[in-house]
Amino acid sequence: MPQKPESHVDAAAARHEDPLHGRKLSIGIISPYSFETPGGVQFHIRDFAKELMARGHHVEVLAPGRRTKDMPLWVHTNGSSFSIHYNGSVAQMSYFGVVGLQTRRWVKQGQFDILHVHEPETLSLSHKPLTMRHHPPMVATFHAAFNTYPRLLRFGESYLRRYLDPLAAAICVSDAALDTAAHYLPEQLETHIIPNGINRNFFAKAAADSRWTGSEEQPTIGFLGRMGDERKGFKIFAQAAQQILREYPHARFLCVGDGESDGRKILNRIDSSGNLTKHCEFLGRISDEDKARFYRSLSVYVAPQTGGESFGIVLAEAMAAACPVVASDLDAFRAVADDGNAAALFENGDGADCARSVCAVLGDSSLRERLRLNGSQRSRQYDWSSVADCVLRVYARALS
Repeated sequence: MPQKPESHVDAAAARHEDPLHGRKLSIGIISPYSFETPGGVQFHIRDFAKELMARGHHVEVLAPGRRTKDMPLWVHTNGSSFSIHYNGSVAQMSYFGVVGLQTRRWVKQGQFDILHVHEPETLSLSHKPLTMRHHPPMVATFHAAFNTYPRLLRFGESYLRRYLDPLAAAICVSDAALDTAAHYLPEQLETHIIPNGINRNFFAKAAADSRWTGSEEQPTIGFLGRMGDERKGFKIFAQAAQQILREYPHARFLCVGDGESDGRKILNRIDSSGNLTKHCEFLGRISDEDKARFYRSLSVYVAPQTGGESFGIVLAEAMAAACPVVASDLDAFRAVADDGNAAALFENGDGADCARSVCAVLGDSSLRERLRLNGSQRSRQYDWSSVADCVLRVYARALS
């Protein structure tokens, strides 16, 4: 087991402090997953890099895959990737052939003050710099949390413990992520729990969109995620929707994300009459600006994920937009929801309990207002202004 981690955020202590005392760093960040497809780790890296650059630091990112036209110039790619089923989803990684040589060359040429690798336990780019004889101080962030600890990791624990020894510090994004990483982190490695970050003001200042705004008679209930990914819980959302319609027959269910065809198949399996499908609107992949307006407009946002979540970034975003949230009671979600004070919780995997929670929120204006206020306040500790300070404190310790 690694050393006992420092406190989760210590946001009050970190806020408004500059642990680097004015020093500006050259920072290299390595992503294990391709930026060609959206994902939580990629968004985390992107937004953290933007926060660092806004503070005057120089940042470059290396990721698997190929460049796309909307990719920032500070994101570099190695030109290759492969698909692999990982933690209940499909990830685009890169590991074999000359990938190690490419990655180590990128690190050497970057002449970084510090190197920040994400998920170095995975078979991808983040794994490669750990074999370098000469390297800048290295910090790693561990995101993954598993319902069932993978057999492959269990077999590789001794190897990973030795392989991760060059790290100066480890960051876990939640207690759930630490529960996983603790199996293979070196015993004496300095470990911190620092959550994912959000641009709180971006969501808090969003205006409602009339297309998605609900009313007492016609509430709008939102879902965001890959509908074909079982762990994202669209089936649970659909089961709940069928029951919610009995109490709110004019309700609209707004579904954001990839997998409309998968979503429609799930709806038809649950209700072959087509009534459920009539009340579900598929919005596809939307821009960040529309996502903020989406949260702001909803009567309730539902996070029905069934597992594999190390943090509740969608909860934090929706709460920042002052949207009442109903979420499954995963450990990671329970932590973000302040054990039910900032978001209503339902039993994981139970569509009927999800429906009961949503109807309770829709039917009680005082409860909705309490969730709005508590959620908005709770989201402050996840703002990048606080989270980045905490990470920079880890950098400062690693550099010293």
